[in-house]
Amino acid sequence: MIKVGCCGWSEAQAKYFQDFKVIEVQETFYQPADTKKYERWRSKAPEDFEFVLKAWQLITHAPSSPTYRRLKIDIPREKRHKYGFFQPTKEVFNAWQTMEEVASVLKAKLILFQTPASFKPTQENKQNLRDFFQSIRSKRFLFVWEARNWSEQELRELCKELNLIHCVDPFKQKPVFGSLNYFRLHGLPGYNLRYKYKDADLKKLKGMCDKKLNYVMFNNIAMLNDAKRFIKILKD
Repeated sequence: MIKVGCCGWSEAQAKYFQDFKVIEVQETFYQPADTKKYERWRSKAPEDFEFVLKAWQLITHAPSSPTYRRLKIDIPREKRHKYGFFQPTKEVFNAWQTMEEVASVLKAKLILFQTPASFKPTQENKQNLRDFFQSIRSKRFLFVWEARNWSEQELRELCKELNLIHCVDPFKQKPVFGSLNYFRLHGLPGYNLRYKYKDADLKKLKGMCDKKLNYVMFNNIAMLNDAKRFIKILKD
């Protein structure tokens, strides 16, 4: 099975529900809204529509990240060091509790944790990962990790130990662990969001979907058109 969607609402919500069966929610990364908003989303969505959540940046990113400019809560300067990088702090686990509540409302099964290039494979970061995921183990959710600048061996060992699905852009890297494929398409070459995928790219992408369950999530400017074209190719 190949599930195709976009990273964020790429068209009107009602139309998106008609065109796709899955979305990766982006606003939960920047600032989750009140759960009443997500209750409305779930009530409007078809029963078989799937929401995937991108985990709040308070868990994964340090406050020095430029993404914190879109944060709507005030973090006192003396507490900034307690946020991000999966640290075993009350602040990080409170952020996780918020994500858990949103996931429950949306009936989400997958939660994506994206870490920045500044989250390097230090011993401290590895231990924080272990402590965090061992603390939040749940039969309700599958956890997906998109890392940058980690070796295959480090990724394989940690993903296997913590049962994390290794998220990749399949044109740049092969996943090293996971019961399913979770692909995020960021354009070519490198990280080029302005790239529009060619038919040859999409046909090659189809062949990369080699697991029983594959999520293919487009994250480029042309994601709406590219995702629809990929669905058409899958049907041909």
